[in-house]
This record gives sequence, structure tokens and C-alpha cells, in this order.
Amino acid sequence: MKFTQILTLVCALSMTGLWSTASQAQNKGDEVILDMQQAFRKGDKNRLSALLPQTRGHVLEPLAAYWEMRNRLDTAPESEIRSYLSTYAGSYYEDRLRNDWLLQLGRQRNWAAFTAHYPLYRMQDDRELRCYGLATEAMNSKANVADEAKKHWYALREADDGCTWLAEHLHSGKQINGLDLWRKARIAMDANRPRPAQAAVAIEAPKLAEQVALIYADPAKYLDKRIIAITRNRKELAVLALIRLASSDPSQAASLMERRWAIQLSAEERNWTWAVIGKQAAQKLQNEAAGYFAKVQKDSDLNDDLLSWKIRAALRQSDWKQVLSASQAMSPEGRKDPAWVYWRARALLATAGDNPVPRQEAQSLLQSMASVHGFYEQLAMEELGQAILPPQKPEPLTAAERAAVHLNPGLQRALYAINIGLRAEGNREWNYTTNLHTRGGMSDRELLAAAELACQRQVWDRCINTSERTKEVIDLEQRFPMPLRETVVRRSGNIQLDPAFVYGLIRQESRFITDARSHVGASGLMQVMPATAKWTAKKIGLNSFTPNQINDHEVNVTIGTGYLKLVLNDFEGSMPMAAAAYNAGPSRPRNWRNGPVMEAAIWAENIPFQETRDYVKKVLANTTNYAAILTGQPQSLKARLGKVGPRNTPLPEESKDLP
Repeated sequence: MKFTQILTLVCALSMTGLWSTASQAQNKGDEVILDMQQAFRKGDKNRLSALLPQTRGHVLEPLAAYWEMRNRLDTAPESEIRSYLSTYAGSYYEDRLRNDWLLQLGRQRNWAAFTAHYPLYRMQDDRELRCYGLATEAMNSKANVADEAKKHWYALREADDGCTWLAEHLHSGKQINGLDLWRKARIAMDANRPRPAQAAVAIEAPKLAEQVALIYADPAKYLDKRIIAITRNRKELAVLALIRLASSDPSQAASLMERRWAIQLSAEERNWTWAVIGKQAAQKLQNEAAGYFAKVQKDSDLNDDLLSWKIRAALRQSDWKQVLSASQAMSPEGRKDPAWVYWRARALLATAGDNPVPRQEAQSLLQSMASVHGFYEQLAMEELGQAILPPQKPEPLTAAERAAVHLNPGLQRALYAINIGLRAEGNREWNYTTNLHTRGGMSDRELLAAAELACQRQVWDRCINTSERTKEVIDLEQRFPMPLRETVVRRSGNIQLDPAFVYGLIRQESRFITDARSHVGASGLMQVMPATAKWTAKKIGLNSFTPNQINDHEVNVTIGTGYLKLVLNDFEGSMPMAAAAYNAGPSRPRNWRNGPVMEAAIWAENIPFQETRDYVKKVLANTTNYAAILTGQPQSLKARLGKVGPRNTPLPEESKDLP
């Protein structure tokens, strides 16, 4: 039986309600597939080739054949590669292998074959491959691809062959210049990535590239050589050293700029360096950050990352003029970010005085983003005087819409993979099948139907992620499901904890994947660390707790809610600080709260860690939507945020042993 026939059978079973019975019956081919996964991870080509014939006709045959072909792609004749692409044409794994093959052709500089096959590549989500594609465009049509090339190259955290080669090619063709290369080196050094910094310098100044390692190892020693930066390249090396020094000691870098380097650097170099010093000070929540940024004479010399930190530092000082000027200097793409749309609108309102023009512009900006979708979208609603309520539910899905996704081979193959434990593989195929880049992508109604299918199978992360991608037709209850509702509501009620807050946190922590485990060892729905679980169990009187119980739904929710309640109490009921503590540990937000009393939205935007900053905003936005669904009443994100500042001293001392 061909794999397409098997898929038809699986789809039929799912539509007739027999899926669970069929999936419970151990398919003898599943064991072979799982064995092949292990062989693929080990690079065991012989084992893969031996097992492959046993997967013929299995639903996941394309995946098994991909593993076998991928592991010998570097030696396989082109005829075999073409045969695979033809056999599994239209599937995710056809495009996945084409992606891998195109990367190989690029590294081999086989531009004729690359140019022939690149137009057939559908995913378009591999940055290195896109760099190779831009290189061929520049070579074949002499197109100017510099702007897009820099966007991809600057975004890479590590050096890769594709974008580095593209930069070399464009530099030799004078499409990018020395400043472009040095900016890449600056960005990389600021991101603590010396290898891509060195690779960029090697293009512009090969003889000086080795000095990047010396600068990274000891920037103070490098700057202490009292080099007179006569040449452009020597000045740029000094900028790299000042950037590196600022990461550990912004005040020392600022002192060196004042006493020695500012006079030697160009205006652009000074602006960039002062901005990096300001960024590093802002990430340390130092009051001097705004002063360092004030030394920047031309905001257009900065990139969006530096401008975003200038805005954050200005927000802490309530300097709305700086917020406005920095947001206006951002790239067109940066200005569309909801955070900077919102704060620009707020800055316009704060500085408008009696002038109606900026007030009208602010209203227009807020109206353009106001919705229930996210943190700043919800804040925009409230600025416009709108309460946060679920939008009207869409028209029910039709039988034909449901049938279409049940009969979609990619979705069914993805669900089958997830069902037998191949979650990563299943997620990738699911994403590919629903992705906007694939054959025009799915419509909003199709995405709702696919999300419903995932919800029915309790694959909650695919349900949520798919539903979130609809643009006009929104089903908020589908985006914010409530598995284990009785357990969560009961446990929350027992300890007087808002169940909406619990659901908002679980949705961000695990997407309701009950067997989720983080890279640091956190487990279950509420992603509880083993040591935290043990400590909390003792605190809440769960004396029978053993570590192997942590993935039990009831136990995980009991311990997770118990810990969250202790954290919330320790932070005087502040949801933003409690969320930050849940993600980053309580000691960090205790330090982050020191300083002036400010709106919690400003405090959250200034959290130094991007992961925690995004986490707090998403948990609070989630919570507001869950509260609207649970209560059916209008909600306020601003009320949940409140203000953040130093601890109120009359209150009890913080719990020092809170993990």
C-alpha cells in the first residue's frame, strides 16, 4: 500500500472517530520509524539503509526516506536526489531535502545547479540559503541586493558561509562599503559574538582581523596601549574595544571616551559608541544611561536596537521628547513594532500641549494597533477608552471546511508523528503545511479549521500557534484554550489565586504540553524546577511529594500554583513582578524594582533580559484575555499592571529563601 493510501485511511479513521483506537494499536512500522530516528541522530548510514525498506507504505515513509537520504546527501548522486524530490513532490520533506541540497550546492559554489533549483524552494525561511540566493541574483542579473543582504547578515548571531560569502561578494562589487562591514563587527561584538565580528573585519582589513580576539579577551589592555587612531580601521578597532569594555563597565568606557577617544573618532563612530555605552548602562538600569544617550548627536546614525534602548532609558526618566525623537529615527520596519507605535503615540500625547495635530496623529497610531492580540495592542485599546472583551465569535466552521483539514496529508502526517513521540518532526511539518509561505498559505478559515483539529487531538501548542495566525477572523477561546479547567480553577480558588493568571502563565510556559521539559530541567504544565518543586511541596504541606510526581497534572498544578502564590505574596500582589520572578527567579526582579516608581508597562519594557521582558508582557496579556473569557466581563490590563517601585517598607520582609 502506498503512503498516500495510508494517509487516506488515517484521514478516514479520524473523520469517523476511530483515530484513537487506530493510534492505540501499535503499528509495527512505528518501531522502525523510531529506530531510524535514533540511527539518524547517530549518523548511522548503514542502519538507516537497512531499515528503510521496512517503512514502505507507512504514513511517515517520507520522513524515513528523508533521514536516509539526508545522512548521505554529500555522497548521493544527483539522480537519487532528484528521484527523492519527485517521489515525495509537494510534501514538506521534499522541500526540506531541497533546502539541505541547496545549502550544499551553495557551499560547493555550484551556482548553475543552485540557480536552477532555488526557484522551486518553497519554505523561504533559511537565512543562509536566502543569502546564497541573493548572491546568485547579484551575479546573474547584477541586481543591487545590498539592503536585504545587510538585513539578513546583521541578524545572524554566528558567522555562516552563505551570508559571509555574500558580504565578500557585494564588497568586492562595491555594493556594500567599509562602514557596512564595521557595523556588522560592532553589532557582533555588542552581542558577545567575536567570531562573526572577526569574519566581518577580515573582509575589510584582513591583516587586522586577528586583533579582534585580543580586543575581546582584554579590551582595557588594548585601549591602554595609547594607540593614536590615525587610520579609519584603527579607529574602528578602538570602537570595538570600547563596545566590549562597555559590556562589563559602561562608566569606564564612558570615561575613556571623554578623556581620550571622542576627539579621535568620527561623528558617526562617536554616536554609535555613546549609544552602545548607553545601552549597556540601560541594561544595568543605571541612571547614567540617559546621559550617555544624550551625547548622541544624530539618531539616524544608530540602528533600531540602539534606538530601542534609547527609548527605554528615556521612558525611565519620563523624557518624552527623547522617546519621540528616537522612535521617529527608526527604520520603517522598526516603527511598525507595536511597542514603538504605542510609546510614540504616548510621547505625542505627552508633548502635544494645545496642538491638536500631534494628538490626532497619536489617536491614529493607537487606532491602527488597538486589539486584544497582545500587550501593547491591549494598552492601545485602553488609551482609546475601550474595555478589553473577546471579539464576536466567527461563524461556525462548515462540514466542508473541517473535511478539508482532516484530509490534508501534511497535517495528518504531522499529527501522526507527534502521536508516536516525534514532536519536533511533527511540529515542523505542521508549521510548513499551515505556513503563509507555502503555496499561498492558508486562509483565516482554513487556519481556524486546522487549529480546531489540533485542539480536538489535544495538541495544544499547534492549536494555539495556528489560531494566533489568523488576521481578520478571530476565535479568542480557541487561541486561549483551558485544558484541565476544573483542576486549575479549583486549585487556584483554594489559595485565592486568580485562575486567569494561572492560565496566562501556563499558556506561556508550556502551551499545555503536559510532558514539556525545558533545557534547564523544568517540567510539566507549569514548568517547575525539581528543587523548586521540593521546596514548595514542603512549604504547602504536600508531605507525600516525590520528584517523579512532577508530571502528574494534579500535582504539577498544585505545586505550580502554590509557588506562584508565594511569589505573588512576596511581591505585594504585583503580577508583573511575580511573572518576572517565575521566569528569572525572585532575586532579579527585587533588584530591577529599585529606582523611581513608574508604570509597570515602563518597568516591564526595561527588563534587561529579552526572554523575561517578552515573558512578562505575554503572561499579562494572556491573563487579561483569560479573565475576559472566564468572567464575560470587561477587563483592564492597566489595572493588572499597576506601578512598580522600591519595596513598601511597612510591609513584611521579603522571603529570602524563596527559590
